[in-house]
Amino acid sequence: MQAAKELAADVGIQPACAALGVSRATFYRRDEQKLRRPQPPVRRRSPRGLSPDEQQAVLEVLHEPRFVDRAPAAVYAQLLDENCYLCSVRTMYRLLDAHQEVRERRDQRRHPEYRKPELLATAPNQVWSWDITKLLGPAKWTYFYLYVILDIFSRYAVGWMLAHRESADLAQRLIRETCAKHDVAPDQLTLHADRGPAMGSQTVAQLLATLGVVKSHSRPHVSNDNPFSESQFKTLKYRPEFPRRFASFDVARAFCGEFFPWYNDEHYHSGLGLLTPAMVHYGHTEQVVAARQQTLGAAYQLHPERFVRHAPRPLAPPTAVWINPPTTEQTKPELPMSLIALH
Repeated sequence: MQAAKELAADVGIQPACAALGVSRATFYRRDEQKLRRPQPPVRRRSPRGLSPDEQQAVLEVLHEPRFVDRAPAAVYAQLLDENCYLCSVRTMYRLLDAHQEVRERRDQRRHPEYRKPELLATAPNQVWSWDITKLLGPAKWTYFYLYVILDIFSRYAVGWMLAHRESADLAQRLIRETCAKHDVAPDQLTLHADRGPAMGSQTVAQLLATLGVVKSHSRPHVSNDNPFSESQFKTLKYRPEFPRRFASFDVARAFCGEFFPWYNDEHYHSGLGLLTPAMVHYGHTEQVVAARQQTLGAAYQLHPERFVRHAPRPLAPPTAVWINPPTTEQTKPELPMSLIALH
């Protein structure tokens, strides 16, 4: 259309439109629309505004050595005490902002960008997760601290300890003894935790470096980065016999001493295909699943009409367990449906 307008100025509208194949109606319509289009209003300068010379004078005053490090409000007040008025405080701020001379004077803390942990376990003793939870004591504001280390592949509680306080030294002792108990070799294990005081302490970090254990941390305020420990604590506290408060430290330790053998050896975990953590942790999965398949096969042979779609099959335990699996389909492996529910 612009070419038609330029040519029409030399040869006329009709020849220009014919030469370029443009409809004359379109040519005239575009001109009419341009004429009818509202033009942006020209903003007039306010009579109350400062002239350019006055603005420059204010900036020169603000740049004086005695005012260069002071706030506009303090400059305004001192000028008034000197029987001088240049402009309002807000105008001073506008002038400084227009020249990019206004910023936060105090240094602000810059939070680092925390990466999302992506951990994969395909066998026991590859990735452990640990955390600390409070158990209410006999009186208000009294607590007992339960330390638990969990294998995320088997959900087996490989180590636990009850203490009167949260301490990096106690955590170091538990981690060292648990690694020795399960014969953890250097560069074999990744230990994941949140960012509590004990978890992020230099004492624990030095121990992990000595043992050849890779440390991993959740992002701040993201509970989903440590789901297995959180789920295990929920199983503990939702037990029917879990009390509102423990009468003493010995009572709490006795309760935990009964809970963890039940959890490891008797608790049929929905996230493990209804196997117990001990079955998965110590490699009894294939035998148990095969025995269950025989039982279900015998039931199918006896009453096949009771199974509508196909012969019954036992639930399969997971072959891979993730903390935050990758989101891309190319790198994300197919996981069994039993991984969806932690408990």
